[in-house]
Amino acid sequence: MRILVVEDDDALAEVVAEGLRDQGMAVDLAHDGLTAAAKLDLTAYDVVVLDRDLPSLHGDTLCQMITERAERPMVLMLTAASAPGDRVSGLTLGADDYLAKPFHFPELILRIQALARRKPDARPRVLHVAGITLDPVRRTAVRDGLRLDLSVKEFAVLEVLLRASPGFLSAETLLEQVWDENADSFTNTVTVTVGRLRRKLGDPPVIATARGVGYRIASSTGLRRHAGE
Repeated sequence: MRILVVEDDDALAEVVAEGLRDQGMAVDLAHDGLTAAAKLDLTAYDVVVLDRDLPSLHGDTLCQMITERAERPMVLMLTAASAPGDRVSGLTLGADDYLAKPFHFPELILRIQALARRKPDARPRVLHVAGITLDPVRRTAVRDGLRLDLSVKEFAVLEVLLRASPGFLSAETLLEQVWDENADSFTNTVTVTVGRLRRKLGDPPVIATARGVGYRIASSTGLRRHAGE
């Protein structure tokens, strides 16, 4: 899941970003409205966590710009303006949800996950593909009745592959959706993570690789895998 946090309080933005990354989300930051607008033009986000009182471009204006897009992310306003009238005005602008500061972090996570599920192209909350059952809210993954002990990134890669199944995802797409804009595209991070995930999923192999195309979840891996993965 790719998230954009738009918050002019640098310390709070970092806390929110690190907490979401601990949940396996790929998080980018913007500290003003114009920077956020530029990032939105370059990247397809699932959810935008948006402060209202932003420099350079007000959060209300940015929210309206987002809602006018044909394919847009969901918007969660996260702001100190907590009066009932503030919530009503925020939702009237097109925000999909509204959470006042100070907030309880587990609630923020659940609200973001709920918004991602409400996107028009979202898959069901619990994913069932090729004998694998994955629940992003409960952070559980099971294959053929056996619980999988996955790291945060392994879990996130598996979730993205399951959501895309039976289609292929390139290494670049996985890097974009599971890591963030600071990830080094020249590293073998994706290859290493997919390799660990393959071993933990066990036999028969379920992640197929097509050279030059990418990875996918398949019921049988008739496609030849790269050596060493």
